[in-house]
Amino acid sequence: MSNFFNNLGIDIGYIIIVLTVLVIALLVTVIILLVKTHKLNDRYEKFMKGKNGEELEQVIYERFAELDIMQQIATQHATDIRDLKRKFRSSFSKVGIVKYDAFKEMGGTLSFALALLTDRNSGFLINCMHSREGCYTYIKEIINGESYIALSEEEKEALKSAINMKNPLAD
Repeated sequence: MSNFFNNLGIDIGYIIIVLTVLVIALLVTVIILLVKTHKLNDRYEKFMKGKNGEELEQVIYERFAELDIMQQIATQHATDIRDLKRKFRSSFSKVGIVKYDAFKEMGGTLSFALALLTDRNSGFLINCMHSREGCYTYIKEIINGESYIALSEEEKEALKSAINMKNPLAD
């Protein structure tokens, strides 16, 4: 064989070096594959710990049943949220308040105008005027953002504030 390489003009030492490098590369590859196989085997043992094929199949069926239940619950929650949003439309979700002095001789801004509206801008406007003789409260109905009774400047401001309030549950 040595004559064969000599006839080709190749030194046998180069061939030994190339083969040695190739053997080392293959040895490193084998070691890496052994480590990966060991890790995979550990994960498999952990996964299969205390289970045979039938038990594992039962566990998988149970997980799928749990997923079905969770999906039903999620669907019910979506329905409940939709119903709550629908009911919320008729509740007072917008508020506007303006505090003011009803009479010049009174201080402390004890009077106020309070607008309570649904998301459709219907509701009530309450005006509470405080004086030395007492406290007087008036209520006015608001339909679609308008009152059929004349409004004071403070009431208009409270109504405008409530109408411009962003509804947190609006779609």
